Amino acid sequence: MAQDWDATADVVVVGFGGAGAAAALAAREAGADVLALDRYLGGGATNLSGGIVYAGGGTRIQRAAGVADDVENMLAYLRLEVGDAVSEETLRRFCEQSPAMIDWLMDHGVPFDPSLCPFKTSYPTDDYYLYFSGSENSGGFRDAAVPRQRGHRAHGPGVSGKKLYGPLAASAAAHGVRVRTGTRATGLILEDGRVVGVEARTIENAPAAVRRRFALLTRISAKPGVYHQGLRATMQRLLDRIERRHGRPIRIRARSGVVLSTGGFIANGAMVGEHAPGYPWSQGLPLGTAGDDGSGIRLGIAAGGATDRMDSLSNWRFIAPPSGYLGALAVDAEGRRMVDESRYGAALGAAIADAPGHRAWLLVDADLAARVREQIGEQTVWFQRLQFERLLRIGSVSAPTVEEAARRAGVDPAGLRRTVDAHNEAIAQGRPDPFGKPDDLRRPATRAPFTLLDISFTDRMTYPMPMLTLGGLVVDEDSGAVRTDAGTAIPGLFAAGRTAVGICSNSYVSGLSLADCIFSGRRAGAAAVTPSAALDGA
Repeated sequence: MAQDWDATADVVVVGFGGAGAAAALAAREAGADVLALDRYLGGGATNLSGGIVYAGGGTRIQRAAGVADDVENMLAYLRLEVGDAVSEETLRRFCEQSPAMIDWLMDHGVPFDPSLCPFKTSYPTDDYYLYFSGSENSGGFRDAAVPRQRGHRAHGPGVSGKKLYGPLAASAAAHGVRVRTGTRATGLILEDGRVVGVEARTIENAPAAVRRRFALLTRISAKPGVYHQGLRATMQRLLDRIERRHGRPIRIRARSGVVLSTGGFIANGAMVGEHAPGYPWSQGLPLGTAGDDGSGIRLGIAAGGATDRMDSLSNWRFIAPPSGYLGALAVDAEGRRMVDESRYGAALGAAIADAPGHRAWLLVDADLAARVREQIGEQTVWFQRLQFERLLRIGSVSAPTVEEAARRAGVDPAGLRRTVDAHNEAIAQGRPDPFGKPDDLRRPATRAPFTLLDISFTDRMTYPMPMLTLGGLVVDEDSGAVRTDAGTAIPGLFAAGRTAVGICSNSYVSGLSLADCIFSGRRAGAAAVTPSAALDGA
């Protein structure tokens, strides 16, 4: 009854980051009254991200940069990256809608720029905003599809996530989306099997001084806290105390649908340990905010939703820039080579996570070291230079022979010698690289001194191993409706972003998660306005 509800909207969005903002805007564009809830201040992991959107097929930014791409070429590459995370039909739709997605983002104020990055990098300098953000140029991938730059970085200095999220949030406000921050969803309200509302706890009516303190603590937890987990834990204890003392329970009615978009669960160590036992999560850098605690996924489960790919995590070890390091050899403690080093950092990160003791080193000879030194100035930004210097100064060993360098680093000397000899002989005899590295990126390791750089999976603030979760609630791929184990849609409930299984749930490259947040957020927001759409595939 009306008196049971503290607020009402057609569509209620739980979690107001990139996916939530996209869902809210799509629902407003479909004519719905929209209320978005966020436990903190909004923005989520999107606001902290590099602001990269993976898009192709001939976007207006690609065309302005002179990059000739088409849907089939983009699809051919992404088939290899995405695998069976989504259906062929959904992946094709994602590629076909990619140019329009960039147009939609730009219409909502997100700035992009067609400046092409001329070198391979994990993140470009402020001179470049369109680059190879995946493994398009690596072995196997360039054989399947013509390499094309698809990493669309939101235009702005530094790490550009704010330049993506900020305009979306501003546009949502301009279009009449109501947002309640400091409001934590605690449960879903069901009637006759249908989700009709949200239970929450809010500090909106707390004294202004309390809300200001809450906002300050939230900002500290979000940014410095992402690099210092102890600091984040302290901030969260204080935030929890504010919520307990000043929060009040409310019930919000959703006439049409609820969209869950609270992120993944990388900030919840117990949940990561449950679903990925043996994964060294405590040694990595949980990429996101404290809100990435699996709360939205758990709300969906409590309503009967199924989950999948919950053991799918991505961790990244970036070795470029400088791009010269792509010619080095990544080896484990037994001296064995691990991967095509030119792949996106998630491939190397996955190999390190699976390596004995999660240990790995990068072998560099004198010629390659000299080349790298020449590149450091123009290819790196400040935090990349910091990581470069950290690699050289901490955990780096050099020696006049491969065997001696191995002994000093704790690597098997005989194993490393075999690896180096096999690598050099293959190049000399014109044989293809066993890991598929393209010939133009291969370099023999022949000139002393030989250096081993420690790139292991260890807890280091100056050279972190970023990581995030990729699994979540199972959704209908036409509507974003949350499905049960039996495959039926839960009426009135939708999910988007990393709360749901999506495009990047098998494999991650830069920009693919944010692109999926926009793609799945718009899908869920539009479908939530007409909940009958959620039942079409039930």
